[in-house]
Amino acid sequence: MIVLRSALFAAALLLVTPPFAVLSVLTFPLSRMGRFRVISWWSKIMLFVARVVCRLDYEVEGRENLPSRPCVILSKHQSAWETLAFQTVFPPQVHVLKRELLWIPFFGWGLGMMSPIAINRAKGRAALRQLARLGKERILQGFWVVIFPEGTRVAPGTKRKYQPGGAWLAVQTGAPVVPVAHNAGLYWPKNAFLKFPGTITMRIGPAIPTEGRDPADVIADTERWIEQQQAEICPARSN
Repeated sequence: MIVLRSALFAAALLLVTPPFAVLSVLTFPLSRMGRFRVISWWSKIMLFVARVVCRLDYEVEGRENLPSRPCVILSKHQSAWETLAFQTVFPPQVHVLKRELLWIPFFGWGLGMMSPIAINRAKGRAALRQLARLGKERILQGFWVVIFPEGTRVAPGTKRKYQPGGAWLAVQTGAPVVPVAHNAGLYWPKNAFLKFPGTITMRIGPAIPTEGRDPADVIADTERWIEQQQAEICPARSN
């Protein structure tokens, strides 16, 4: 049944994405915020399909920790699920991502219309300057900024070095950091066809202040909180 349900989800993805990509392009005359509100329905539809077809749901803990002002979200990254779910859990947001994602047919078209901060990782300091410039612009426009500090998806129970770029942006803008932990990779693994039934847990931590702080201290606080939560909801693999 898991194989059948996963196949039905994949079929729905193939049916929904191309026409929604065309719709996304047609939203060009709208404001950035208007485009987000229209295009984010794609994520809502696919999460609905995942819940109904794959029996994959989620619960969110810590919604009361969300500030009323735009923030920088620093989150664990395990699968494609969180990039969908964030659009239903958090206020309008933009993602910091590698520019190559915009080259994907259909998917990249819609993604490009959502005002992402697409960077060339090979550019080093130039990419950091681009992050600072566009990040400040998006926050002033009312968007939250989503960054995965480990830089890529990691398997459940593992971790990579936390990069300071997100904390640096938060310090530069004075925006608080909202840390997020979850265990989506247990049910929707990286690059996996199978989607397993269950309930994903997402935890939102208390906002971390950044004004006047060293980015190294901010990212250390962020990593500490996220990894403590991961140890509870997504324990390390046994050898």
